Amino acid sequence: MDLATLIGIVGAFGVVVTAIFLGGSFGQFIDIPSMLIVIGGGMAATLIRFQLSDIVAAFVTGFKVALSGAGAKPRDLITEIGNLSEIVRKSGPLGLENVDVSDPVLAKGVQYIADGYELDFIRESMERERDLNLSRLSEGKRVMKALGDSAPAFGMIGTLVGLVQMLANMDDPAAIGPSMAVALLTTLYGALVSNIICLPLVDKLDAKFDTDELNQTLIIDGVCQIRESKSPALIKEMLVAYLPEKARAELVEAA
Repeated sequence: MDLATLIGIVGAFGVVVTAIFLGGSFGQFIDIPSMLIVIGGGMAATLIRFQLSDIVAAFVTGFKVALSGAGAKPRDLITEIGNLSEIVRKSGPLGLENVDVSDPVLAKGVQYIADGYELDFIRESMERERDLNLSRLSEGKRVMKALGDSAPAFGMIGTLVGLVQMLANMDDPAAIGPSMAVALLTTLYGALVSNIICLPLVDKLDAKFDTDELNQTLIIDGVCQIRESKSPALIKEMLVAYLPEKARAELVEAA
């Protein structure tokens, strides 16, 4: 679990709530019409752009990514792939049957090798799964970005609605306060939803996309090299190209 995400969300809302309590009553910042405009309007606008199933999947994917850990590091994957190739070299593909593999994608590739599938099938199957996974992440990012853009926009719409109501009731002092509350709180709600929830999730999904693309491509190349019975040293030398210069030097020193 990624504690940084939880700490960030809780901390951001905590700062705002603390500031509210220090400056007055929390009840002053609760306004149902403003919530309906921002949340309801934002969701409705997002529904126009995407299907309901895509939005549900985006929320599931977004929060799953936000709360999950960083995942395997390329350096660790290269080391593990090298160890797997050593097993194949000594015991053959069947030696992989009872090996514990940390990464689920790598585990599936190892199972393909142990089952004796052809190289072309292994590469095609794993590349298809990688592309589908990246497509889900990309779609989730688009949905979250749309909702993050819609929330502040509907906050501004709520502000205009509140101002119109206020100006239309200038002769009634009792109506000015509620109208002004709608005008100001919709902007606040829109900013909170966008900047604490939606846009951070977009960045999380974007980072996850890059990480998964690199890791899964590395795994596919490594599995295919193992299937072709390349030597462990050659496999590591080929896969080290996925690492930045500093990490390459560290891997060489560790070896």
